[in-house]
Amino acid sequence: MVLSSQSPNFVHLSVLSHELITGLNIHPQGHYLDATLGGGGHSRLILEAEPNTRVTGIDRDEIAIAEATQILAAYVPERLTVWQGNFADYDSGSIQFDGIIADLGVSSPQFDHPERGFSFRHASPLDMRMDRSQSLTAADIINHWKEVDLANLFYEYGEERLSRRIARQIVQQRPFATTTDLAEAISRCVPRSYRYGRIHPATRVFQSLRIAVNEELKSLERFLNRCPQWLKPDGIVGIISFHSLEDRMIKHAFRQSPDLEVLTKKPIIPQATEIEQNPRSRSAKLRFSKKVN
Repeated sequence: MVLSSQSPNFVHLSVLSHELITGLNIHPQGHYLDATLGGGGHSRLILEAEPNTRVTGIDRDEIAIAEATQILAAYVPERLTVWQGNFADYDSGSIQFDGIIADLGVSSPQFDHPERGFSFRHASPLDMRMDRSQSLTAADIINHWKEVDLANLFYEYGEERLSRRIARQIVQQRPFATTTDLAEAISRCVPRSYRYGRIHPATRVFQSLRIAVNEELKSLERFLNRCPQWLKPDGIVGIISFHSLEDRMIKHAFRQSPDLEVLTKKPIIPQATEIEQNPRSRSAKLRFSKKVN
C-alpha cells in the first residue's frame, strides 16, 4: 500500500505501509510513537486504523513537522502531538507506548527539493542537513576533511570499494560548491565499467556524506538502546531501513536486547507492485520485535 500526502510542498510515498500497520497489531485507544513523522503517512494510517488511537510524532525536519501537522490537522492536538528533534534524544517521561515505528533514511521531498542538497540530479548546495539549525554540512566535510578521513568515511558508511581513489580525486579538485560538480568529479575518476554500472558512481559517496552530516548511525544506535524502555509489555516496535548498515544494526539490537522478542527472523521486503509504483522502496527492509520484559 502506498500513501501520498496531498501537500504540494511535502509529498511523500510511505513505504511498506500495509505491512507496518498490520504488524503493529493496532488496537482501539492505543498510543503509538512515530519516531520519523515525515509526511505523516504512517501516522495517518495508525490514526485511521482504530477508534481513538493516539500518535506522538517526531521529526528533525521543521518543514516535515509543519507539513505533517497541516495534513493531519483534524487530529491535532487531541490525537496527534509532535516533537521536533532527533529521535535518539526524545524523553518519553512516564509515558509508555503500545507501539513504535521508524522509517529511516531520507524522505522523497528531501530528495526532490534541490536546495536540500541530498541529490545530485540538480545543481544545489552541498548541504544534506535534516535539521537545518545544525552547523555541519556536506560542504564542510568534502572541502575540509583529510583525504584519509574521507576515504574511511566513503568505505565505512557508503561501502564504496573505490573510496581511496575517489577521496584522492576530491582533495585534488576541491573546493566543491554544488552537488553536481562533486558527482561529476567522482564519475570522471572511476573506471568506465564502474561509471556506467547499475547505480551512479556518486551514490555511495552521497549516502556516506548524508549519514555523517546527520550522525544517522550514532543516532540509530542510541534510539535502539532506548526504545524498548518506551514500550508497554507486549508493545511492538517496527523499523524500516534502506541500507545494509542500518539493517544489521537493527537485527543485532533486536536479537541482543533482553527486553525484546524478535518477530521477524528475516526482514519483510516490498512486493513487486509497490516497487513498480515507488522505485525508491526497492531497498526497504522491515523488522519487528515485541516487548517481553
